[in-house]
Amino acid sequence: MKIKFTGLDATEAAKAKGAVVVGVLKDEGLSPVAAMLDEASGGTISRAFKVGKFTGKAGETLGIVAPQGLACDRVVLVGLGARGDLGDRAAEAAGGHAAAALGEAEEMTAVLDALSASDDAAALAARFAFGARLRTYRFDKYRTKSDERKAARLSAIVVQCEAADKAKKAYDPLDAVADGVFLARDLVNEPANVLHPEEFAKRAEKLSKLGVEVEVLGEKEMKKLGMNTLLAVGMGSERESQLVVMRWQGAKDKDAAPLVLVGKGVCFDTGGISLKPAAKMEEMTMDMGGAAAVTGTMHALASRKAKANVVGIIGLVENMPDGRAQRPGDVVTSMSGQTVEVINTDAEGRLVLCDALWYAQDRFKPKAMVDLATLTGAIIISLGHEYAGLFSNDDALAGALSAAGDASGEGVWRFPMSDAYDKKLKSRVADMANVSGGRDAGSITAAQFLKRFVNDVPWAHLDIAGTAYVSEDKPTVPKYGTGFGVRLLDRLVADVYED
Repeated sequence: MKIKFTGLDATEAAKAKGAVVVGVLKDEGLSPVAAMLDEASGGTISRAFKVGKFTGKAGETLGIVAPQGLACDRVVLVGLGARGDLGDRAAEAAGGHAAAALGEAEEMTAVLDALSASDDAAALAARFAFGARLRTYRFDKYRTKSDERKAARLSAIVVQCEAADKAKKAYDPLDAVADGVFLARDLVNEPANVLHPEEFAKRAEKLSKLGVEVEVLGEKEMKKLGMNTLLAVGMGSERESQLVVMRWQGAKDKDAAPLVLVGKGVCFDTGGISLKPAAKMEEMTMDMGGAAAVTGTMHALASRKAKANVVGIIGLVENMPDGRAQRPGDVVTSMSGQTVEVINTDAEGRLVLCDALWYAQDRFKPKAMVDLATLTGAIIISLGHEYAGLFSNDDALAGALSAAGDASGEGVWRFPMSDAYDKKLKSRVADMANVSGGRDAGSITAAQFLKRFVNDVPWAHLDIAGTAYVSEDKPTVPKYGTGFGVRLLDRLVADVYED
């Protein structure tokens, strides 16, 4: 998609093709440039404004089809909200609402002189464009009829604003983040017969074009390392399990300890021998949302040349019920040497992560680790689809993630951890069980399990089961695969780990 920033020019806006989007602040009426467009249209815009009782509140849109005197197909008024409430998130949401209201327009010219009085006008214009681009994502590669899904088909956006050069400079890194989000969404939305572990690894290897060092470990290499818990999950699949290591060394000191990001990549999860119910099992194609987020983040960091050392590690498996599959009651020895009794083969994500986390802290000696996983249904009961669950052994890291979540719009909510929950993982035959004996505190006990494999490294676990895949559109997030985690982690790196 082509995105261009230009100065304010009512004459050019009047000649624009496609859709003209006009930003309107709540209860402040038409901006000066919008008033010029209204005059050119013979008052069409102001009449629609009045008849439609449009106020400019956040999330409000009003479309005017084929306005006279203007070259565009339609004018879309989009509410920016109250001036005092206008910030990055509001600007992004307005851009998303605008993109959603465009029908099938291929071009959009956004007139944002309503932002001119703000000290951050250029940055807000960049955020508006970012939100619009995020909302235009589509995954329709397998559709054979072009009219099966009506959605914005934008190929070009022109943003008219003050300080256009400054706005473009602010937008460039956001464009790189959007690329990473789109990659993560693509990965989550792919069907499992296409995106099996080996195919996922091949797609991750493409990051080498951006300067990311990519290493792929197969089952032979993992067996030598003792990654038996990860390998046990994939024993019932015909597809070979993979571990992918992605390294971005953008810091001045290439030898400085990195931040390590670890993602759960269960490309399809039947539950194994502890078979899931058939209802909605098709959604288990998204059980690799954590790995998708890590891969998308590495793409974003490399694309914008982040000045930080970051390692992404993803464990890729399929959990299938086969004669070779692991059984409830099996005992497996992890890479750490700790033994695990498998009570439920559907609690497989933690078995993938525990070996990946141990490998990460043992090999890279990181300054911190963050793992992401669609780990428990319990987190959806707790938080719905609005926040990811945050669990951590380090207050500073937890605070940084919470701040990055607020700033990026990908919120997290911290849960407690303590020895009292840890006791629920006692096993009758091994060092620990992979699940507790009951349904209570399911997300917390899962985090307590992972904590046993990080030693003293500052670590955080993000349970994204409720946020990686949603069934309803949001302002900047079309339904289905969301790419959740990319914006959050990119902001964490930018705020805390860059030189």
